[in-house]
Amino acid sequence: MRNPLADVSIPVLDDLVESDYVRSLIVGTVGVLGALLVLGTLFPDSVAGDLSGIVFSTSTAASTARLAAPIVLAGLGGIFAEKSGVINIGLEGLLIISAFASVYVASVVGIGNAVLGVPAIWVGFLAGIAASTALAAVFGIVCIEFKADQIIAGLAVWLIALGLAPFMSTVFFGGVNTPNLGARVSWRYSAVMVVVATLASWWALNRTAFGKHLRAAGENPKALDTVGVSVSKVRHAGVLLSGVLSGVGGSALALSIGQFVGSGETMVQGKGFIAIVAYLFGNYNPLGTLGAGVLFAGLDAIQIRLQQLGYAIPDTLVQTIPYVVVILVLALVGRTRLPEAAGEHYETED
Repeated sequence: MRNPLADVSIPVLDDLVESDYVRSLIVGTVGVLGALLVLGTLFPDSVAGDLSGIVFSTSTAASTARLAAPIVLAGLGGIFAEKSGVINIGLEGLLIISAFASVYVASVVGIGNAVLGVPAIWVGFLAGIAASTALAAVFGIVCIEFKADQIIAGLAVWLIALGLAPFMSTVFFGGVNTPNLGARVSWRYSAVMVVVATLASWWALNRTAFGKHLRAAGENPKALDTVGVSVSKVRHAGVLLSGVLSGVGGSALALSIGQFVGSGETMVQGKGFIAIVAYLFGNYNPLGTLGAGVLFAGLDAIQIRLQQLGYAIPDTLVQTIPYVVVILVLALVGRTRLPEAAGEHYETED
């Protein structure tokens, strides 16, 4: 007798995991983790045992959540911008400016104080979001209204933030690294924000009129204009959302340790560029972006713990993994497809 449940599916999950590509990534990841757990259990004194102990430890989970927040959240923001037709490679700059602004405002308010009942650290968090959104708004005006080259404008956002944040830190705190606030945002808050933002982004993109307009602006802006919807307004909204989400990520990163570090590439350390890799790797699917961000952050957290155990693994080698992986995916799988009108300017027809 044929099983009557054979064709039963859960529509929401089927839509959420919307392609064989994403399903294969999930199955592959679960398979690797399962094999590692088995090997670690059978051979506890081997490299597999050490690696299994690290991967499934609470400290690694906490570190992964902290490192994944800016990658996943900025990646989600990048999806909104690029789906609307605007390529925002300035995500790194948005993370940097929000990281500094959050720490600076929290320091000015003073830990232990509050504004309208809101504790200083959360006032700083909101300020970081506001700073990132403001910079994203400028980027949007330059690219959408003045039709500047989006790649050059995105690089300008990054370079401005890379120079401005350490400079402002030196002006206000006497050095590129700010003093520690003495308070921090728990990694659990970061994990919750990442999950909520991922689900909300998927819902907005796939279940709302705004999501349909956003996709139309990036795929066929003329069709959207024909039905009376402003392409420029939709694109501005997409860019602003990239600023909001990147602001959440940058603020979460800085306030998770209670300090802004402005030396070198700053404490952001390329996470904005890895965010771009994450949403390309996830094929513009928020769930895929979440998985890619957690994977890349987890690898970073694991190499730190392996070094503490005496394994000489260069961190620069681990940092190249996301870029190598996405090149392999694009070359061998070829499932990532940019929106048709991404990077193209659009003149509204009268």
